[in-house]
Amino acid sequence: MRHRHADHDPGEEAHAHDHGEGHGHTHAHGIVDPSIASSDRGLRALKWSFVGLMITAAIQTGVVLASGSVALLADTIHNFADAATAIPLGVAFWLARRGATPRFTYGLGRVEDLAGLAIIVTILASAIGATYAAIHRLLHPEPVALLWAVMVASIIGFVGNEAVAIFRIRVGRQIGSAALIADGYHARIDGWTSLAVLVGAIVVWAGYPLADPVVGLLISIAIFVLVWQSTGSIVLRALDGVETQALHDIVQAAGHVPGVAEVTDVRARWIGHRLHADLSITVPGTLSVREGHEVAKAVRHQLLHHLPHLGSMSVHVDPDGQGGERHHRIGAHVHDGLPMHTHE
Repeated sequence: MRHRHADHDPGEEAHAHDHGEGHGHTHAHGIVDPSIASSDRGLRALKWSFVGLMITAAIQTGVVLASGSVALLADTIHNFADAATAIPLGVAFWLARRGATPRFTYGLGRVEDLAGLAIIVTILASAIGATYAAIHRLLHPEPVALLWAVMVASIIGFVGNEAVAIFRIRVGRQIGSAALIADGYHARIDGWTSLAVLVGAIVVWAGYPLADPVVGLLISIAIFVLVWQSTGSIVLRALDGVETQALHDIVQAAGHVPGVAEVTDVRARWIGHRLHADLSITVPGTLSVREGHEVAKAVRHQLLHHLPHLGSMSVHVDPDGQGGERHHRIGAHVHDGLPMHTHE
């Protein structure tokens, strides 16, 4: 007996629960599609962080043109790249709002994985460009002018990037978006690299002009490291990988529901920033179909409380002694004149 529960379940839109004597609370699950609400929040985060980074990068561009600092150039390139990553991610969030269709029955949330890969490629390209500029300046040294302006621009870069990083990481964690979180950490690294530009400018002022391209090269190396780290989380979700803690939480939450004797065959996958789960629960064989359905609804309720990014789920109800898919396998058999065959 399988019960599939999506984000909308009219029968469970409002629940009243008693806690102690005379105390209770009423709350709702599914009145507003969580994927749409979270995508709206993601779009707002992208919009304001895009504006902040573009202003930061524009100020730095003017200083780069006036000073000729390669270190600041590398930082500016990264800031422009970081702002540009908001475009594919914004498109992904916008598409996710369309919901499921007869052709895309799970919606278009997986576009977010493609956006994450596009972000990685963009960051990688910016790092390659900055590396080339730094190496060229090492081979062909040039003086850096307006060191005070470079220092001020580096501080502006740090403040702008850190503000964007805090905003993106916080919203990304709240809505469960790995791509937005990765984008936030990229902004944070750019903030620290902006301070590296400040250090480089101080060293140049002290009489070591090669410190500028050296810092530019170090910034590029830091971005390469970030690309490697961010690629792991993005590719994990693109390949339907899921954090083991999420599976553990599903088993724990479902297993504590009254009437559930065992939880088996737990699977989960991310579609955009919504987690979709499939699991089997074992209940007493004496329960009726209606009673088994009520247990499955209770499991859904608990999972929604324990996994804030949970989208749809499919709960299969088995009687005692027949929990798990191993009890549903069909052995070798013959029927309708067909040769011996199995369904594995």
